[in-house]
Amino acid sequence: MFERILGIILPVFCIIAVGYAYARLRGDTVKSEMASVNRLTTDVLCPLLVFTAMAAKDFDLAQNAALILAGVLISIGSGVVAWPLARAFGYDVRTFLPPMMYNNCGNMGLPLAALAFGQAGLSAAVALFMACNLVYFSVGIRILAAGKPQAHGAAWRLLLNPMMVAMMFGLAAALIQVVVPEPLFLGLKMLGEASIPVMLFALGVRMRDVTLKSWQIGMVGAAVCPLAGLAVAWGLDQFLHLPAAQRGQMYLFASLPPAVFCFMMAERYKQEPDRVASIVLLGNLAALLFVPLGLWMGLRA
Repeated sequence: MFERILGIILPVFCIIAVGYAYARLRGDTVKSEMASVNRLTTDVLCPLLVFTAMAAKDFDLAQNAALILAGVLISIGSGVVAWPLARAFGYDVRTFLPPMMYNNCGNMGLPLAALAFGQAGLSAAVALFMACNLVYFSVGIRILAAGKPQAHGAAWRLLLNPMMVAMMFGLAAALIQVVVPEPLFLGLKMLGEASIPVMLFALGVRMRDVTLKSWQIGMVGAAVCPLAGLAVAWGLDQFLHLPAAQRGQMYLFASLPPAVFCFMMAERYKQEPDRVASIVLLGNLAALLFVPLGLWMGLRA
């Protein structure tokens, strides 16, 4: 079990480390170098990954319905668990809750799922990614933008980004069982899968800009995000009785750290970005501990 878990997480963290090392080596010029790469990834490659995973012949929406429900409940449940903790520690809920509800199911979760469960696992991970995004772009953004002048229509604008559009088309293809011609599908699939190492490399590059000015909230958030998710997942495990592979996917999803995207959104809404940055940085470092825990809980007999 230990060797299997190590074989899953090491490639992911090695690519992140290479991205971070490259960013440290290149200095400030890395921002301009990565700008076009990041845009290509978010506008083209990652949406194609999402679409092809959901439009694949082996993706069954009905079979993944319980897993999607679990993803929604884990995201919402993590926010519910984090709310009283934020109050107890005196944190602004607009700062603390969104990173607890939106984990790194894209940059880190998709590659981990592909390594742990293969192509079928990638399709299920995209279903969880869809569930998490729906919660964040509805509930999470409303919490983050509460009282802000940009709040009006913020969630709807974000729902129209290429990733969400690809998700909607993929969902439609899965529902009506559209068959994409094999040569076209293969080309789109190859482009989409290129996003996996690129996303991990970009995550490492982005980590260079994250600071530890507010390390206290960072340490609390780094622990609360995965522990709250795993606690909710354990509760759901008693009732949902998912198949073994989906059960493993659920626990892996629950153990993931806060998404780097939360830091970007905190900057956009000017909601204590330094504090969110610390939560993201320490959370992703703590993933070295919590992701193996999640994999162990999900993969054990």
